[in-house]
Amino acid sequence: MIIVGVDGSVTSRAAVEWAANDALRMRVPLRIVHAVDRSWYQVGRFPIDDVPDTLLREGRRILREALALVHERQPSVEVTTQDVEGTPAVVLCDQAKDATEIVVGSRGLGGFAGALLGSVSTQVAVQARCPVVVVRGERRPVPYGEVVVGVDDSAECEPALACAFEQAKLRGAALRVVHAWQLPVHAYAPEVAYDMDEIRAAQHQGVRDRLAAFRKDYPQVEVIEHVPVAHPVAALTEASGRADLLVMGSHGRGPLGSALLGSVSRGVLHHANCPVAVVRA
Repeated sequence: MIIVGVDGSVTSRAAVEWAANDALRMRVPLRIVHAVDRSWYQVGRFPIDDVPDTLLREGRRILREALALVHERQPSVEVTTQDVEGTPAVVLCDQAKDATEIVVGSRGLGGFAGALLGSVSTQVAVQARCPVVVVRGERRPVPYGEVVVGVDDSAECEPALACAFEQAKLRGAALRVVHAWQLPVHAYAPEVAYDMDEIRAAQHQGVRDRLAAFRKDYPQVEVIEHVPVAHPVAALTEASGRADLLVMGSHGRGPLGSALLGSVSRGVLHHANCPVAVVRA
């Protein structure tokens, strides 16, 4: 099942469209979830115990509009709606146990004007135990026919690779595998012997080794290897300009790993030009 969170914003509508299309591709049901957040009414000396009727009516209206949009775009998709009381990020993360993926807009109604990534999308991408797709509100003219995935030299990127190969297969798209790397600091020391061609060849071989098993399982997917000398955020952001989806892993390391996004993941979420799927290791 795909879960999509809605709040009536422009990016929320874009997330519903994206989720409906992905539900059709995956042949799974879709659940539209709206969080009835009354935390604002619990502030001060005299909190309100009952959820105001206007809040409930607004939630039902948002769900009706989202449901109508799914029926309009993908009428064959099985879809249900659900109003859940709680803060949006907590509600959506609680739904992860039932979800193949969670889809959210990049910034909802409560975000700061001009911000590219809202607090809800950030929290869900960090905490949810299933893949999370963050969708922007801008409409892209045509499909590009390409999925991008970022890889590094750790085994933790393999869940992201599996997700990316599956998405490419479902879409009939090519898969661009980006492994961005930078010169070691000592490379800039003139007294140190440094074979650039040897390092570049080693980077390419590392990518090929990691892809070998996936190529066998997905022979129908065209794979494009891209190993630029660049910062990962810059390389992935550039590749996202011609992609329908960018997939990346989120490496939770250390005691706070489950509560943090790495600098690359956060940078890509802020700057990517297409929907981004964050896949927990």
